[in-house]
Amino acid sequence: MANLTPRSVWTNPIHFLAFGLGSGAAPVAPGTFGTLAAMLLYWLAPPLPPLVYGAILVVTTVVGIWLCGRTSKDLGVHDHGGIVWDEFVGYWITMFMAPAGVVWMLVGFALFRVLDIAKPWPIKWADEKVEGGLGIMLDDVIAGILACLCLQSIALLVG
Repeated sequence: MANLTPRSVWTNPIHFLAFGLGSGAAPVAPGTFGTLAAMLLYWLAPPLPPLVYGAILVVTTVVGIWLCGRTSKDLGVHDHGGIVWDEFVGYWITMFMAPAGVVWMLVGFALFRVLDIAKPWPIKWADEKVEGGLGIMLDDVIAGILACLCLQSIALLVG
């Protein structure tokens, strides 16, 4: 099903951010395009100490709860498919303390997308039971945490 992007994404800065700097406006697979945009931003960012990176994750999560909730309310849709700020944060959580390199970024991308799409428990529970901006964000935060644990396990096994 095609993603119908509201005009406000291009005129309202809150909606623009919630739509992942416009990446959520992709006509198909907006979550995947949002994750690709998050991956590009991650790649362009300088390496950060874990404490600083963790603080950024907390801030982007809290801001995301507000951004996604506000945009969802404005659009009158609980979780519009184009809202992908949650994918941004979920991918960035996946990459917390990840080994450096494009291969690890791609592994993190694959792990996060599989978990976000398949929605095993507790991701599915959060997606179905938690409302508002917290509900939009929480399933991707959990998917990011689980993907991070998987990525770290793989790194330990091959390292």
